[in-house]
Amino acid sequence: MDSILNATADNPVPGNHFAGFLEGSGGVKIRYAVFRSNEREAKGTVVLLQGRSECIEKYFETINDLTARGLWVATFDWRGQAGSDRLIPGSRTGHILRFSDYEADLSLFLEKIVLPDARLPFFIVAHSTGALVALSQAPLLENRIERMVLAAPFIALAGQSMSQRKITVIARLASLLGLGKHTFRKGDPPLDFAHNIVTSDPRRFARNAAIFAEHPELSISWPSARWLNETLKTMARVTHQDHLTRIRIPTLLLCPTRDALVPRKAIGDLARIFRAARLIEIDGARHELFQEADRYRAQALAAIDAFIPGSDAERTGLGA
Repeated sequence: MDSILNATADNPVPGNHFAGFLEGSGGVKIRYAVFRSNEREAKGTVVLLQGRSECIEKYFETINDLTARGLWVATFDWRGQAGSDRLIPGSRTGHILRFSDYEADLSLFLEKIVLPDARLPFFIVAHSTGALVALSQAPLLENRIERMVLAAPFIALAGQSMSQRKITVIARLASLLGLGKHTFRKGDPPLDFAHNIVTSDPRRFARNAAIFAEHPELSISWPSARWLNETLKTMARVTHQDHLTRIRIPTLLLCPTRDALVPRKAIGDLARIFRAARLIEIDGARHELFQEADRYRAQALAAIDAFIPGSDAERTGLGA
């Protein structure tokens, strides 16, 4: 048993790593881990940014895939979830005060952990909300990050009972009226495979469910009104042409075509006005590409292999 990271029966902690806690913006404790490749020459470091409600443990398989390719992986839990500090004591609500706090935590992680302790060059691989943070922060990351891979970026809402416009208005009003810590739903999200909308793979779904069953302290419930308000404002800002023209980091957009949470059209529209980006659609895949069935997940990993230039890093001497 790792003292900071948690193993389950079919999800062992990858070896050759160090883990700890970073003081994030405002003194919030952020759990992080860095996983070294066993390859003699490192090809660089992937900064792996998870989605809302996820945890480092959920990415052990993907971390092993990346380190086997000669890449180090540096990752952390977002504030308010998993092994990082909760923002509403005694509550499992997913909450944040300001979206910029996510960005500040990413900047601190890069400055305090990745830059001094990992291997150049640096890349970002981000999923969903993590991809939204990366998009928002990208204009300031040009001198640190070589390339970005954004999987199912959380840039719009799909599959809701009301329009995104109405949700935006309600979330904003709730925040203004002091109800920002409240959620719009009761109970917990369903945990059975039959009702899940994020993966078609029963084995990986069961593995991830076991993580939260054995370590319930890592789980969170529905997002707060404040979280929604802050996130929706960020979506509107980062999908605007003015913001996208400021991003010069070469970016790969991975779009699962059966995503029930992020509209396929929204990612296609983003790709058309995002000059630094290239779009790859993975036909038939659902939202959580890295937790999907092998036939979809392998396409995502192959796209990353082709896009993140490990061999180029070695030729320029940056892999040392």
